[in-house]
Amino acid sequence: MAVLAPAAQAASLDACVANIRAQAIKAGVSRATADRALSGVAYDEKAVRFSRSQPEYKTPIWDYLAFLVDEERIADGKKMLARHRKTLAGVEKSYGVDRYIVLAVWGVESDYGQFRGDFHVPHALANVACNGRRAKYFRSELVEILKIVDRGDVKLKDLQGSWAGAFGQTQFMPSTYRRLAVDHDGDGRRDLVNSVPDALASTANYLKKAGWVTGMPWGYEVRLPKGYKGPSGRKTRATVTTWGKRGITHLDGGKIAGEARAGLLLPAGKTGPAFLVFKNFDAIYSYNVAESYALAISHLADRLRGAGPFTTPWPTSDTGLSRAERLRLQELLLRAGYDIGEADGRVGPATRAGIKQAEARFGMPQTGRPGRKIYEKLGGR
Repeated sequence: MAVLAPAAQAASLDACVANIRAQAIKAGVSRATADRALSGVAYDEKAVRFSRSQPEYKTPIWDYLAFLVDEERIADGKKMLARHRKTLAGVEKSYGVDRYIVLAVWGVESDYGQFRGDFHVPHALANVACNGRRAKYFRSELVEILKIVDRGDVKLKDLQGSWAGAFGQTQFMPSTYRRLAVDHDGDGRRDLVNSVPDALASTANYLKKAGWVTGMPWGYEVRLPKGYKGPSGRKTRATVTTWGKRGITHLDGGKIAGEARAGLLLPAGKTGPAFLVFKNFDAIYSYNVAESYALAISHLADRLRGAGPFTTPWPTSDTGLSRAERLRLQELLLRAGYDIGEADGRVGPATRAGIKQAEARFGMPQTGRPGRKIYEKLGGR
């Protein structure tokens, strides 16, 4: 896509935003809301870049789980469980969805409401609708979020979220909000930004509509027989009894059996942890369409329930870092003279470039990965 000069870029954006404003008003949004929401939209290079680019770095599953399911998030989640016990129990009763899964989604999506996102959503959506890919989709999402403001569910100033438009304590897209957000606290508004009951109940409603089966587990860790050559994959379903006949056992070696259908998930191949996953895993998967995400939610829920880490270790000698350790790694890189910007715990291109430089200095393969080996080489403990 050609890059326009700043003046032409601004004119093009202004024309596009004006067109979207007219589209929103035609769809029923008040002129006052459209004007307030779309005034002052300026070109947002970061939002546009995110919308156009695919991540170059693929996060290993052991890194992904290490920072999403760390001791801090588990401890904070247990505090939230105690603080919102009545709400979570009510949500579970109303929707039939495991309260620990709902709590885990809240923890991963916004760190239990502590982080809402870096972007003012209407302006970010205007940018990606006018300059990014999937323009029609993002235009539609922008119109939907203006309708949410128009209805009085959420105030315009509270619409902080992702570049793609997800917002609220459990990160709903505007169209998902329209379909599935609920008013659980009974104040007449569906407010997933400021109402914990609305956010948690809406997440449970989403999972229920995605096929959640009350009383069924998401899955559990199992043991593969030595030299296993059978089928695997979330979508390759068979009864638990059939998996047992293929040599899959409980972690203690005991036989597994049952008529429930499950897939065999091997997120790190046959030498790493193995899981039988049921229909509820698919419901969680639909929330963010990634098996790693669904496993993180499922594992965090189990840890909040009191379970321990996975029994089978990840097949790596260079394990992942928690969020606190990632922040410490950045501090160590800065102390060593690497220009990575601010230490904020988020590992982006600048941090990865600094890691590569440090790896080269120590004679290590230059991966840019925030792993334990480079962390310890730089003095982390």
